[in-house]
Amino acid sequence: MDLTTIWFLLVAVLFTGYFILEGFDFGVGMLLPVLGRDDRERRVLINTIGPVWDGNEVWLITAGGAMFAAFPEWYATLFSGFYLPLLLILLALIARGVAFEYRHKRPEASWKRRWDAAIVVGSLLPAILWGVAFANILRGVPLDADHEYVGGLLNLLNPYALLGGATTLALFLTHGAVFLALKTTGDIRERAGALAVRLGVGAAVLAVGFLTWTLSIRSSAAAVVLAVGAALALLGGVAAAKVRREGWAFTGTAVAIGLAVATLFAALFPNVLPSTLDAAGTLTTTNAASTPYTLKIMTWVAVIFTPIVLAYQGWTYWVFRKRIGVANIPQH
Repeated sequence: MDLTTIWFLLVAVLFTGYFILEGFDFGVGMLLPVLGRDDRERRVLINTIGPVWDGNEVWLITAGGAMFAAFPEWYATLFSGFYLPLLLILLALIARGVAFEYRHKRPEASWKRRWDAAIVVGSLLPAILWGVAFANILRGVPLDADHEYVGGLLNLLNPYALLGGATTLALFLTHGAVFLALKTTGDIRERAGALAVRLGVGAAVLAVGFLTWTLSIRSSAAAVVLAVGAALALLGGVAAAKVRREGWAFTGTAVAIGLAVATLFAALFPNVLPSTLDAAGTLTTTNAASTPYTLKIMTWVAVIFTPIVLAYQGWTYWVFRKRIGVANIPQH
């Protein structure tokens, strides 16, 4: 296996990890006004992700850095062609992060409502736009012979991409509800578990439709196997949520999201950004890659530091593994 393939796989793993971990963050943020009936309950919801949300975003930063260093042509074309949706994602993530930090700074209800709205919108926009972006990456976009994007915003808002956005939205909502059922106690746990089942049914319908459409556009034997695995994992997760086995339910939704993202990358390979105009404009792992020397140095850096980062993040989740409830939140 050559280094370009290894780094394509590493970028895929980083984005997969990001969507699994940040997926439940987004779900919790979007469900804040749905499952949080008063301020204390909303504080419970926020505290379930408080210790980990910023660490989860490191996966995105690392994925973007890996893409920039290993496949600079892919990075340049993608971030110029998808400038507006990626900018909206960035602004949403900034507003969401600020809201987590500022919400508790003042006691007024109006102050908290404004930051709660920022958390909801800051979670909703990325949940939709990441699905739109990755659907367009797989479907292909208009690129000229110089690998420059020559389309407009409407090219990105095609039916397949919008279905991709609806699918990631539904999956993240389900994943977030399952996570809350896993991490909370009392009434919040019961409401989250019941909501996860209802959301999961809708997510399963959308996911099956999106993955079927995906395989009709681009496919491989590996992509088919991964897509079937994603559907089965999601159904298993919903079934586990129905019988209140939250640990297995969370495992199911996490595996489903991971396999769904892996399906997209498996169907895409060896391309990284297909052109809908001319095959000569298609970016592949070969023509978009950095020099072999750059890839070799990056590989050694990844080998040394990746286990350290994984160990630290795993330790963080272990430390904050216990459930919390309204009883853990003081009144003030």
